[in-house]
Amino acid sequence: MKFGVLVFPGSNCDRDVVLVTRDLLKQPTRMVWHQETDISDLDVVVIPGGFSYGDYLRCGAISRFSPAMQATMAHAEQGKLVLGICNGFQVLTESGLLPGALVRNRDLHFICDRVPVRVERTDLPWTQAYQPQQVVTLPIAHGEGCYYADPRILRELQANQQILFRYCTSSGEVTADANPNGSLGNIAGICNRQGNVVGMMPHPERASDPTLGYTDGLALFQGVLKSLALQGATA
Repeated sequence: MKFGVLVFPGSNCDRDVVLVTRDLLKQPTRMVWHQETDISDLDVVVIPGGFSYGDYLRCGAISRFSPAMQATMAHAEQGKLVLGICNGFQVLTESGLLPGALVRNRDLHFICDRVPVRVERTDLPWTQAYQPQQVVTLPIAHGEGCYYADPRILRELQANQQILFRYCTSSGEVTADANPNGSLGNIAGICNRQGNVVGMMPHPERASDPTLGYTDGLALFQGVLKSLALQGATA
């Protein structure tokens, strides 16, 4: 299965993702420069964290117009898999592939920490390797990670089971104290209605290498790999 990792001027987590997909999981992976238009060879596209185009205007606001992102939108419309991490999540909301927006953190400070996150849904390729309501520890590093949407969109997200991850306590309780950035509903990650496009603020790629001492993020990539392998076996 072939992974592609988008690279914008200002991306800084692209190689972290490549380390997971190419080096840990031994899957063909290529870095996709932001000016590329043909990504038809890819099964999965990952939009990494960083500061695409310097995050001028708004985070992800310029990236949405890049040729590679236009190709990614077409890739998603075909039902293929897309994952946006941190700045990548912001790009997905700016491009309209995911609803809502990411705004300044509640306390207006950049946050760099490791936080508990509860897995809300486990029937998607990205989450199938987790257990329902499993609490995992993942790093966060963002200044504009507060998820916001109007009440109608929040109701739709809940009704359609599009909320995949929530910030929580170590015991799995979703409380205001466990919310690091003020995200509505403690939302840490969502998907589109079809379930093929996922955006999340925590960094699973930074919690995948055993050398770092914890691997709660690796299951996310292993799940999608297993899903694609099964599709190939039944094709």
